[in-house]
Amino acid sequence: MTVRLRLALTIFLTGLVTAVGVIATVAIAFQRFEHESTWQRADAFLARVTALHDDLLDEHQRNPQEFGAFLRNLVLYEPGSQLYLLDARGTVLASTGRMQLPPGFQVKLGPVQEAVAAAASGDRRRAAYVMGDDPEYMNTDAVIAARALRRAVIRPDGQAAAGWLYLVCRKEGLPAQRLQMFGSTLAGPALGAVAALMLLATALAAWIIVAVTRPLRVLSDEVDAVARLGFKAAAAGPLAGAPEARADDEFSRLRHGFQTLLARLRQQWDELHRLDHFRREGVSNLSHDLRSPLTATVACLETLERRWGVDAARDDDRRLVAVALRNTRNAAGLVRSLGDLALLDEPEFKLRPARLELGEVLDDIRLRFAERFAKLGLALRFEQQGSEPLVADVDVELFERALANLLDNALKFTAASAPGGAIVLAAGRHGDRVRVSVSDPGPGIPAPDQPHLFDRHYQSRDKVAPASSEQGKGLGLAIVKRIVELHRGTVAVQSEPGRGTTVTIELPAG
Repeated sequence: MTVRLRLALTIFLTGLVTAVGVIATVAIAFQRFEHESTWQRADAFLARVTALHDDLLDEHQRNPQEFGAFLRNLVLYEPGSQLYLLDARGTVLASTGRMQLPPGFQVKLGPVQEAVAAAASGDRRRAAYVMGDDPEYMNTDAVIAARALRRAVIRPDGQAAAGWLYLVCRKEGLPAQRLQMFGSTLAGPALGAVAALMLLATALAAWIIVAVTRPLRVLSDEVDAVARLGFKAAAAGPLAGAPEARADDEFSRLRHGFQTLLARLRQQWDELHRLDHFRREGVSNLSHDLRSPLTATVACLETLERRWGVDAARDDDRRLVAVALRNTRNAAGLVRSLGDLALLDEPEFKLRPARLELGEVLDDIRLRFAERFAKLGLALRFEQQGSEPLVADVDVELFERALANLLDNALKFTAASAPGGAIVLAAGRHGDRVRVSVSDPGPGIPAPDQPHLFDRHYQSRDKVAPASSEQGKGLGLAIVKRIVELHRGTVAVQSEPGRGTTVTIELPAG
């Protein structure tokens, strides 16, 4: 869901809740108005009755049978209202209702006294209306009004109420005319005003959403363009049709900052690209220039070694030549590895893949290394896991180079720490991948060193000799990793100190 849609949905829901709240408020206000107007009318009615008839208790005492008819005549023009005469404790003495109440029926005096106090104070803020018991429908409350009744005495000061005149304004439902009036009031001006307000708010919200999210959308499009095209999108400038970035709002400043950041990154990327190209070109040229003199030096040293090998008087000289020859060969190997790695790092370098059955290739590699392993008292075995053909698209020269580096590593560590051991070259099909592994029983690799095993010039094992010796230069596994990456594969190592090492290559199956 886009930000624009979320904002629109949020504003719509807010407007809908506001509209419902307005309608609910109008309905509640209308109901309150009904209750207040009913109470005021009822209170005014009781005021007239008590003003005209101040001896209601005496009249009831003199003729209780006819008093009920008298009360019904009083409320003849007050539809939906019932009038009750109560004694001082709230017991109903007479009523205008059709329902015969049980003898001794009482109503709660709290609302009665509250209504009397509100009428006596004349302060409408104290109680806009009072809700009390409806003797005929005790499960619901009704708007009530009440007046205190006192008997005629010579000194009425401080006399407690001898009874109560209690009026219940029963709400049996709005009359059709009142209901129609409420509906027309709500559906006409009220709903019209609410609808107009919602339309105005919607139009204003739509304008705000478009105005606010347009720069954000342009910025998102520019980010997408950079993700698709790389830093070239930053160099090309803003997208076609995009508005000019202004500095008077946060989104425009964010967009301007993003464009500035992209331009800076593009500049740094070009600089890094130039330096990396210079490095690779320098390493490649240096490797190429050093190969010829190192090859000539190796040839000269080999000639001297052969000449002095038969002369016992030159044993000391022959030993010095052997050391020089060994180091020169190591230097030549280092130069060759640097040149190969620089070539593999070239962006323009392309594989020459061919679909091969790797089982045959691996068996051929085993045969080529078997004699060398045997001279050192080691065994080299090839194990094919499963019967599925091991078909993959590989550059056979590079693939053999990667396996040769792994076998060289296994050879040098196993010969030094586990003479007579066996190195296993294994391969198998695992789903859509071909897995090739080289396992040796050597000293293993400490866990902290394993993440750096394929870093350039990194030598992890404690028993590795200096780079000037035969033990390596720290580039073999880096070359393996690069070759595997060019084949869209992965390389991993599993090792425990004292229990050997297994390096596994996984390639896409053909």
